[in-house]
Parts: sequence; C-alpha cells; structure tokens
Amino acid sequence: MIAILGAGKMGEALLSGVLRAGLAPSELMATVRRDERGALLRERHGIEITRNVEAASTAETLVLAVKPQDMGVLLEEIGPHVRPGRLVISMAAGITTGFIEARLPEGVPVVRVMSNTPVHVDEAMSVISAGSHAGEEHLKQAEELLSPVGKVLRLPETLQDGATALSGSGPAYFYYLVEAMVDAGILLGMPRAAALEMVIQSAVGAAVMLRDSGEHPVLLREAVTSPGGTTIAAIRELEKHGVRAAVLEAIQAAHDRGRELAGG
Repeated sequence: MIAILGAGKMGEALLSGVLRAGLAPSELMATVRRDERGALLRERHGIEITRNVEAASTAETLVLAVKPQDMGVLLEEIGPHVRPGRLVISMAAGITTGFIEARLPEGVPVVRVMSNTPVHVDEAMSVISAGSHAGEEHLKQAEELLSPVGKVLRLPETLQDGATALSGSGPAYFYYLVEAMVDAGILLGMPRAAALEMVIQSAVGAAVMLRDSGEHPVLLREAVTSPGGTTIAAIRELEKHGVRAAVLEAIQAAHDRGRELAGG
C-alpha cells in the first residue's frame, strides 16, 4: 500500500501517473486538508481518502507531498505511528533527510526527491537521494514509483539544492525564454498565435534532438549556425548582452535562495 500524504497538485500528478502505469486504486490511499478535495480525488481516481495517522499506520510506503513549511507539523503527527521497515519518500523542497529522520523512529529509511511540474505530463525530472538508513532497495522502490511520471536520477543529497535550482525551477526558465521569443515574433509582425506555435514546436524539436541524438548542445547549435548567417548574428547579440552569464547568475541565485529557505 502506498499513501500520499498531502495530495495537492504534485501529489495528484504522481498518483495519477502510477495508476496509468498499472497500479490498482486499491493499492493507493491519500490524505488531504479539505474534505471537498478528498471527494474530488476519490471521484477522479477511485482511491481511498484517509487521515494522516491511519495512512502512517497502514501503508508500507509513505510519500510526504506537503509544503515544506508544513512538514514539521506532519512529522510530529505521524512520527509515533510509522513502524520500522516503512519507506518514507519526501517531495518537499529544502527539507533534508536528517530533518525527517530526527522526527521518525530510529532506522526508518528516508529518500528525498526533487521533482518538477512536468510531472503533470509524465515528463518530470526527479532527482532522488538516500538518507542515512536508505539502501539500494529503497532507492529502487523510489525509482519504480517515480519512473511512470518521467526520468529519475540519483544524486548525493549534497547536490539537492543544485537540483532544485537547475531542474526544479528549470521549467520556469524555459517558459521565460519562450515568452521573450514570442514577443520578438510579435515585434516582427507575427500574429501571437502563430509566433507561439512556431516557438513551441522549435522548443519541442530542439529538446527531442538533445535527448535522442546524444550530441553535445554546442555541436547542435553549431549545426544551425552558418558562417555570416542569421543565427550567428543573433548569437552575437546574446553574447553582447551577457545572456550566458545571466543564466549562470540566475541559477546560482535560485540555489542560494533554496539554502536560505531551508535554513541552511
């Protein structure tokens, strides 16, 4: 039995993904803050909606999907009811495995996850890290749970703040770039809908080529960049305005802010 505690948007995206992957509704339960939210999840997915303590006492795998600021209160509530041998998976940004382990019975394995919003379309990037009591079997369980909604990568927990800045926040950077490119199309006289369609398809095509070709992004960019052509003129302007440096600084700022929010 898998229990998702705090089944908001990310939690629901995960449970809908594992259901599509073949898990039976009877193998899932969820907890929510509001009764109407629970009724909606029950109607949509046919799963059991329960209370935090009951979920902690019953499920073999607990997925903690509450907001980071609510994690302490949740752990205080469920801690006495989590039996050794249960697997706890945390999806809360900035919350360390040590923070969770200190509030659970000794020896409970904890796996930390940083995912991102493409979980909603089964294209998430989920980065997982083992706590001090989690072994290979627990990481494999986490991978099996998360792989239906995207790609899963193992990293040491010391790199989780970097993962948050790079892939957790990553979709927003691409949306920002798309927004700017669409505005450029409008400036050139394109209808907004046409500009958006062109930019989206360019982004999808470029992403698929990056994923499937195995080529370094520099080589793919150079393949588009003819001597004396239009692309190199654009690249020159990007370099002139320090776009590469701005991206580096932006992701570093996201990393530093994540550390601040985590209290570290």
